[in-house]
Amino acid sequence: MERWEGRRSVANADHSVRGGAVADAMTSTETRTGLTRAALWLVVAVLAVRQMAVVLRQPPGERLTDLETWIGENGVLRVTGSLYDSGRFTGTPFAGLVLKPLTASAEAALGIAWTFGTLLLVAALGVVAARALPAPVGRRTALLAVPVAITLLMLSLPVRNTLHLGQTSILPVLLVLLACFAVRDHRLRGVLAGLAAALQPTLLLFAALLWLTGKRRASALSLATFAFCTAAAWAAVPEDSWTYWVHHVAGAGLGERPDSLANQSLHGALLRLGLEGPAEIALFLVLAVAVVVVGVRRAVRYAQDGQLLLAVAVTGCVVVAIAPTAWQHQLLWVLLAVVGRVGKRASDRLVWPAVVVLVLTLPGKMLLPNVGPLTFVRDNGLLLVALAAACAAPFLPRTSPYWQRPIPTDHAKPVAARWRRVPLLPFWRRALHRPNLLLELLLIRVVYSAYAQVRLAATAGRPVAEEHGRQIHAIEQWLHIDIELRVNHTVVEITWLREFFDYYYSTFHFIIPLAILGVLYVRRPTDYRWARSSIGFATLLALVGFWLYPLAPPRLMPGLGFIDTIHGVQDFAKPDYGTLTTLTNQYAAMPSLHFGWSLWCGVVIAILAPKMWMKALGLLHPLFTIAAIVATANHWVLDAAGGALVVFAGFGLTYLLAGPRKLVTEEKPPTTEPAPEPVRAEVGGRSQEPAADVRT
Repeated sequence: MERWEGRRSVANADHSVRGGAVADAMTSTETRTGLTRAALWLVVAVLAVRQMAVVLRQPPGERLTDLETWIGENGVLRVTGSLYDSGRFTGTPFAGLVLKPLTASAEAALGIAWTFGTLLLVAALGVVAARALPAPVGRRTALLAVPVAITLLMLSLPVRNTLHLGQTSILPVLLVLLACFAVRDHRLRGVLAGLAAALQPTLLLFAALLWLTGKRRASALSLATFAFCTAAAWAAVPEDSWTYWVHHVAGAGLGERPDSLANQSLHGALLRLGLEGPAEIALFLVLAVAVVVVGVRRAVRYAQDGQLLLAVAVTGCVVVAIAPTAWQHQLLWVLLAVVGRVGKRASDRLVWPAVVVLVLTLPGKMLLPNVGPLTFVRDNGLLLVALAAACAAPFLPRTSPYWQRPIPTDHAKPVAARWRRVPLLPFWRRALHRPNLLLELLLIRVVYSAYAQVRLAATAGRPVAEEHGRQIHAIEQWLHIDIELRVNHTVVEITWLREFFDYYYSTFHFIIPLAILGVLYVRRPTDYRWARSSIGFATLLALVGFWLYPLAPPRLMPGLGFIDTIHGVQDFAKPDYGTLTTLTNQYAAMPSLHFGWSLWCGVVIAILAPKMWMKALGLLHPLFTIAAIVATANHWVLDAAGGALVVFAGFGLTYLLAGPRKLVTEEKPPTTEPAPEPVRAEVGGRSQEPAADVRT
């Protein structure tokens, strides 16, 4: 009996220890979640203050331009006559009646109140959208969803454009979301949806969604509310109503030219392709009908599946595509489509949200280069994403076994950290599979665009850059490595050698690194990851150098006698040295990424190439590059040393944060698909779990 009591006391003690450990782990997780949530709310506050400052710091004639056009001192809502005489007012007659009382407000106070009120609407939109996420929603997701949603909204191009112009496009979106998620009364739902359609007529499509999802009373009331508001406006301003609804075909001919890049609808895309006249109208109508049929059917299916927010987003994307004009500030529906889940594999799950967020937050020129075949995609990126959400994206249903548990990613065996106080980043576990190509291309393009933008902005002017150039030249003279002038003049006298170095400097800087990344992606995906990370770190470190130490290259140093073999003779009498410095920052010379990237190429080839002659050939590239940058007078020798420093720092950071390069590929576990989970039954409006499966 004493032995039994002793065992039981040991078991209880062990249970208490384990229970305490679990409680400590839960407390730690909750603490981290709370800190993350606080940080996200701080980001929201900073973004809100920044948006207010950006708008209100603009001169009166450059901020809230649409609002000023409507209700300013000479705005269309103040003067007598038609609202649409100038073509500057694009809202419905009902919207004109709603906005007209604001003309009595003071201009300065109205600007502040309007901007602050718009930010409140954005916050309310984020709250409603976050609470409308399809179930089941984890506790961590529920806590972080609201600040994340508001942050994405504030960073999006539609919201930023709305704040800059002083537009009203946030309000119809919020009214629709309130009608679908925030109210239970059918009458109020219909009134809210009808008011949204009265402000933006194409939103009448949501009446069809309400009808097809069983909310027929709300659908009928939305149509009645729209008709009442439109009739009231017709009675108050009959001439304006005739002009808007008949002469301009529901406002289709108002505002900017419909073929401008700002119009991201099917109609605008067809006009930009060169189609016009009856043929274009007929094709647009055919395509619009097809998009409506396909998109609304998909929206109904997702609504019946319990993904009502996705259904609303899909319907909004249909509205964007079929509207005669869909301006940038009216495209928030596309961002809401980020809630859709696409892909069975965990590695592919981020592709769709990444594409949506990048397209909705960055200008097209940052996502795609100005290359002929890609021009149409770049200029119509928002429309193409809207069409994909409405008609093509294979969103998973909640009944799919991959909804909650996608096929996991195979990872290499964990490795120990290099230093006890510097743990490996948990999300940087080295995967054994090839990364998603679309995400990689977007990542490379966005990073390069950011690099180009920062490089262009990182200049302190000609005097500082020249002073730094004299410092570098003096250091090289002290070290007896000032060989640039002798090499430059020697190469200039040998025509074929000068032409070779000019071509090498201008061409291979981009081609060889991209070729190496492409080969690694296809042939050695596990090595591709650390190679890509190392060159990314090196580039970021180089940007810090460009910003902190603007440096004039030898060819832009007056009085030293260097000859610019690529760009021709520089006119030092001009403050900007001609037109060249308006295209790119000529003072981003330290460190030299021309040499840095070439050295990265040589190191990667030397490490990974299977044969010695390949390794030797790879090391020739940095040798040719350093000769080219010195011979063409584009860099000092110390610039190359700086490039080498950031490259080895990039390799070091990758090794420090991701562990050693060697992977244990022989322990790769077999890929298995998860067994389908039992589908929850809906009973009385609640999801009910099936009975537990008890096995012996």
